[in-house]
Amino acid sequence: MKSETVWKCEQLRAGTVYDRDLFDTREEAENYARRLMSVAPDLFVRIEPMDVKMVWN
Repeated sequence: MKSETVWKCEQLRAGTVYDRDLFDTREEAENYARRLMSVAPDLFVRIEPMDVKMVWN
């Protein structure tokens, strides 16, 4: 059964959201954030859970 939670990973620079990606697990989101920050260290990355109902009907 699929989880009822997705993990939102937002990339911010100077308080502005530049991109937003969704992942099935927190681990996937954290791995993505680690890779992203290694190539763009000036980005702030925010990871937070979202109820899947907030994304899809």
